[in-house]
Amino acid sequence: MTIKLIIGLRNPGSAYEQTRHNAGGWLVIALAQRHGAHFKVDKKMQAELADHNACKLALPLTFMNHSGQPTRAISQFYRIQPEELLVVHDELDLAVGRIKLKTGGGHGGHNGLRDITTQLGSAEFHRLRVGIGHPGHRDLVHQYVLTKPAVYDRQQIYDAIDRGIAVMPFILSGDIARAMNQLNT
Repeated sequence: MTIKLIIGLRNPGSAYEQTRHNAGGWLVIALAQRHGAHFKVDKKMQAELADHNACKLALPLTFMNHSGQPTRAISQFYRIQPEELLVVHDELDLAVGRIKLKTGGGHGGHNGLRDITTQLGSAEFHRLRVGIGHPGHRDLVHQYVLTKPAVYDRQQIYDAIDRGIAVMPFILSGDIARAMNQLNT
């Protein structure tokens, strides 16, 4: 099954633009820029939307914890099934610079994924997980994800984003196994 919607999770606004929590949005923005796609605000969908081939790219205008609302609105309007959805998000449980692809599963404590799962009534969507590392203790997580990464870490995250974009043709065509093989090894 081909991917019809790619959502880059992020918090909107300039105060959050460069924070670790926005790594998913960074990838979707980079994908759009490389292919000449331009985002337009769609208030009804609560997202910025762009077209990339036969696929929609989306950046929610809601805060991370409410990412499910625009995901559901876009999915319903365009009749997109969960298995035709790729959610790109930051991942604490992956080292900085790692990137992995998976299908289905739990939210792993990620509130954006939790809300998407709740709003869609399904966890059977694909996830492209961009590693941002972990601060070491769970009490530090909230502050950690809302700060800017150091220059070296940021470059490693961008390198991971490049690797994610490199396998996007496989992902978009539905060859998830091939994309996983290239990213997850």
